Amino acid sequence: MALKIFSNKSLRDYNTFGIDVQTHTLYETHHQDEIKEALEYERRNKQTPPVILGGGSNVLFVSNLPAAVIKVNIKGIKILREDENNVWLKVGAGEVWHSFVMHCVNNNWAGIENLSLIPGLVGASPMQNIGAYGVEVKDVLYEVHAINRSSGELVIFPASTCALGYRDSVFKVKYKNQFVIYDVVFKLNKKPIVNTSYGAIKQELEKMKINTPTIKDVSNAVIHIRQSKLPDPKKIGNAGSFFKNPFISSDSFHLLKAKFPAIVGYDLGNGQYKVAAGWLIEQCGWKGFRRGDAGCYDKQALVLVNFGKASGKEILELCSDIQKSVMDRFNIHLVPEVNVIG
Repeated sequence: MALKIFSNKSLRDYNTFGIDVQTHTLYETHHQDEIKEALEYERRNKQTPPVILGGGSNVLFVSNLPAAVIKVNIKGIKILREDENNVWLKVGAGEVWHSFVMHCVNNNWAGIENLSLIPGLVGASPMQNIGAYGVEVKDVLYEVHAINRSSGELVIFPASTCALGYRDSVFKVKYKNQFVIYDVVFKLNKKPIVNTSYGAIKQELEKMKINTPTIKDVSNAVIHIRQSKLPDPKKIGNAGSFFKNPFISSDSFHLLKAKFPAIVGYDLGNGQYKVAAGWLIEQCGWKGFRRGDAGCYDKQALVLVNFGKASGKEILELCSDIQKSVMDRFNIHLVPEVNVIG
C-alpha cells in the first residue's frame, strides 16, 4: 500500500474531541517504511517537525497546525513465540486498543482484560502507560519498536528502558518527539489469574452473580462500568479522563482529610497519596457544567466534553478555570493527561 498524502486536511474526524482544525499536509501510513518516507520528506522540505497521530483519543487541538501530521495506521497481531505459560504478541501501532484486548480475551490470554474499552490505538499504550482498574501497560509490556525521527533508524526499547510511570514514559520526557512507535510487543499469561482487586469490579461481578470470574467476565464488568460512567466519543466529543489523579504527601492528605472528611485518596505506601481528581472537580461544582458547547460530563467530572461545535480554545479555557478552582479550594494543581497541540 502506497503512502497517502492529503493537502489542507481537516482533522475533525481524526480526534475524539471532534475539534475542527486543519493541517496543511496529512500522511496516512500503513508500514514503517511509509513512516520513514514521510519523515524524510518533512526533513527535506519543512521547518516544523510533524505531529504524530494515532487514534486522536488523547489530544486537544486548539488551532490550525503549522506542522504536517503523520497518521500511523500499521495493523497486525502476530505471535512471536509462546511457551507453556506465556505468549509474546507483536502488535501494530495502528491496531485499535479495545479490539486487541478483545482478541486476547477471546484467546484466553490474560493481562489486559482490565483495560477493556480504553479508547485509542496500541501505539499510544506504552507512551501513556495506559491503566485502569488496578492494571497498567507496564505489567505486560515486553518491548517497543520505534523509528528515530531524525535518522530513520529502527530502535527496539525493552520495557525496562521505557521508564514507565503513572501515565508517563521515556517517550513523553527524555525522548519526547524523538521517536515514532510502529510496533509494540506484549507478554501475556496463558494461565489466567484474574485481577479483581479494584472495588468497582468486585461490585459489578456481584451484580452479575459471578463468584469465580474468567478474564471474559472481568472484561465484561469493566465494559459495563466504563459505559455507565463515560460518554461514547461517537456521540459526545471527549478524550476520556482529561486530568491525571494528583499525588500529594501523606501530611498534606491528612490535613485535607481533617477539613474535607469525604476526600477520596489512595495510600501509595511511600509517603504519598493519590487523590481522585474527579472528586476534587466535582466538589468545586463543575460536574454537569456547560458553557456553550464546552462542558464537564454529568456522570464523571473528570471528563471534559464537546457537545458539538466547541473549539479547542474553549475546552482549554474550561480546563484552566477548573484548575484554578481546585487550586483555590484544595491547593492542588491538576495536570492534564490530554496532550494539548496547536
